[in-house]
Amino acid sequence: MQIEEKNITIGVNDLKVSYRDNQMGGVPVLIFIHGFPFNKSMWYKQMSEFKDKFRVISYDVRGHGNTEEGDAAFTIDLFALDLIGFMDALKIDKAILCGLSMGGYIALRAITNFPERVEGLILSDTNCIADTPEAKEKRLKSIDTIKENGMEWYADVSAKNLFAPGSFTTNTAEIEFVKEMILNTSQKSIYHTLQALSTRKETCSKLLQIKVPVLILVGKEDKITPPEASQRMHETIVGSFLKIIKGAGHLSNLENSTEFNDQLRKFLIKISTLSKAPSIEKIAVEDGSMKDINSKILKITMNIKDHHPELSKYLEEMPVTIPLEENPKITYEILRQYYESLNSMLNKYLLEHPHYSKK
Repeated sequence: MQIEEKNITIGVNDLKVSYRDNQMGGVPVLIFIHGFPFNKSMWYKQMSEFKDKFRVISYDVRGHGNTEEGDAAFTIDLFALDLIGFMDALKIDKAILCGLSMGGYIALRAITNFPERVEGLILSDTNCIADTPEAKEKRLKSIDTIKENGMEWYADVSAKNLFAPGSFTTNTAEIEFVKEMILNTSQKSIYHTLQALSTRKETCSKLLQIKVPVLILVGKEDKITPPEASQRMHETIVGSFLKIIKGAGHLSNLENSTEFNDQLRKFLIKISTLSKAPSIEKIAVEDGSMKDINSKILKITMNIKDHHPELSKYLEEMPVTIPLEENPKITYEILRQYYESLNSMLNKYLLEHPHYSKK
């Protein structure tokens, strides 16, 4: 599969980083972070889908695609520093991050260390745990096995683990595309990245600190980071949303791009709507439980749309038409009342329809 793209390079941390960028101004920035051992091309179905309303950027992590490897030892922390340096070089203050697998590790480390630079997070087919001793040993053994059997063997074995069984009949072009990305990654970078993945730190203990909207996506047949791992993150991250992508394994963005893009689009629309009230976070609210009012509104509206579409007609447009900067406390009060009215409506409906109460 040939992906036509214009490679742009920019200096970041003594590296030449390769990236794609539609360079649209005045819109939210959405940065896609690829998995291992792939490159920015894996996001072609998302870059084309969202290019009209967002500044969409995908880049090659150091040592992958067309980005230089550099001299430093690979770590997930270094990859996260590269991401922030990349944003600095492009003069991007804040961005929505979408990371798959290793890209998710990088995004989680970035929001842990630089929370002020992230305004939304999409975690796809990833995890927050560190490698177990068994997983670490398996990664390091892979280095010797690749040296013994070669890259063709590694690409074939990887594909069997990456894709859902059904994809071998319905997504043959994507499978060959992924194999080609693997074969185009240098063995040296693969060895160094396997070591970085094996020594990465856990971020599970930091999930409660995440204050931005979070969408978690996972392929229903993902064998590498199964839905159970995504469920655990969802239960910990306040106000997060979990969507399981049918007919997909570890590469849900390629295997079922229609569903992946649909869920991503819904989430981005909500972030865009809530961002119209930028001064809310500046308000010192006495009731601490209401500080995450934006997240609560996002959660309840998506709950209604996903599980009770018959109530969607009662959803009102976000009330942000008053002058925010002149009187932000009034804006906050309107949003609080808006949330309470939605919550009251939903609770009343569930009481009258008890068979829906577990949704």
